[in-house]
Amino acid sequence: MIFLSCKQGSESGPKSISNTEKTIEKNKKSANSNDKSIYTKYEYTDSNGKSLIVQNSLPKGGIKYIDPKGNEYVYAVFWTRIINETDDSVELKLKFPLDSYEIPGLPGKYYKTLIPPDTMTIQKIPLFNYGLKNLEPFYDKNIDKPSSLKKIIKPKESTGFYVVTFRLIGGDKYDVLRTELSLKGKNLFYKIRDKEILCGSINYTPYKIKKCSK
Repeated sequence: MIFLSCKQGSESGPKSISNTEKTIEKNKKSANSNDKSIYTKYEYTDSNGKSLIVQNSLPKGGIKYIDPKGNEYVYAVFWTRIINETDDSVELKLKFPLDSYEIPGLPGKYYKTLIPPDTMTIQKIPLFNYGLKNLEPFYDKNIDKPSSLKKIIKPKESTGFYVVTFRLIGGDKYDVLRTELSLKGKNLFYKIRDKEILCGSINYTPYKIKKCSK
């Protein structure tokens, strides 16, 4: 697999992309129109020169939540958006286990993750919590359950989803996190700061990777 930096990729991307359908051009414009909220962007290109773009957001939140057992958490909301520029449908399967994750860079601090059922759209980006509403009833029912998502992204279309991270409050201030979804072969990994979690699969095989990050 070939890895390209953001600067290198701007010159060496597949030439065919500039001649694709108007829907792809629309997706590309929208992909670049919200850079202030984006933490990282990966562009994966397969052996046929067809690309899959993955955008990962910066956080919103630092908000307290008390579960039905009285445990007090602080949470942050993130989103990931996937743009399918290929000629085939892409199936995305995500599953986060129930276990909490200890972050190596934050010893003794454990995080949980949930995937709300809401669909993220770029129109929601300026809103509070990126447009997520009525969250506590969902949290109450799912804070102690595994979280999963399955989506099919049709050719020349895009989809977005949310991930919410929770940490038990331990008397100190909330640590601002950075998270991202990425591909390694057909496997999906979700990274919370310096903790990488195998979280699913996708029926797409990348050949070249271009990463842009802040």
